[in-house]
Amino acid sequence: MTELNADAVTVRYGPVEAVREVSLVARPGDFIAVTGPSGAGKTSLLSVLAGVYAPAAGSVTLDGKPLGDRDDAIARGVVYVPQGNALVLVLTAHENVAVPLVGRRPDARDAALQALAAVGLDEAGDQLVEELSGGQQQRAAVARGLAEQGQVLLADEPTSELDATNRVRVTDLLRAEAIRGAVVIMATHDPEAAATCDAELHLDEGHVRWMRDERARAGAAPLS
Repeated sequence: MTELNADAVTVRYGPVEAVREVSLVARPGDFIAVTGPSGAGKTSLLSVLAGVYAPAAGSVTLDGKPLGDRDDAIARGVVYVPQGNALVLVLTAHENVAVPLVGRRPDARDAALQALAAVGLDEAGDQLVEELSGGQQQRAAVARGLAEQGQVLLADEPTSELDATNRVRVTDLLRAEAIRGAVVIMATHDPEAAATCDAELHLDEGHVRWMRDERARAGAAPLS
């Protein structure tokens, strides 16, 4: 059973502590919101959980083994949908979703099409990313994350540019990933999006407090 464990994780940028001694345990089926104002440390925390960079102190383990760099995290099924989407502008939406799957899934093309349809972009798959609106680009990035079917899905502000209808669509899809058995952690400043999650970890100037946890009621992992 996949378990993502952050133990007293601290992130520093020079003398500034962006995240201070954050601990959490997340298991399959968990859908956790990381909330807080802009600059609170949400992106820093998700980046460490994704293996983008190592914490200044503390540790991150996956299934009891230390998480290495981003390549190690990818190999172990940690999917990351970063803020800003990180799409290749000169590729189509479909190509952006399909390329990470090539060599890993024989059905890469079909899987990409299905993921785009799930986020409502089935008719925009052949458009270059640079031709898409900000909200469409955000949904394409979510589609790419969904298509990878990882053990852990980390999404940084995946609904920030979406209207109400598409916000619900995306949070429903993230919920479906948790139901599938993935660990899902979403950073968001949107209280309505956060309300769809089972637990809420609130960051403010690097400090952390748990706002609520309904996972225990569903038989999932308790707060740590």
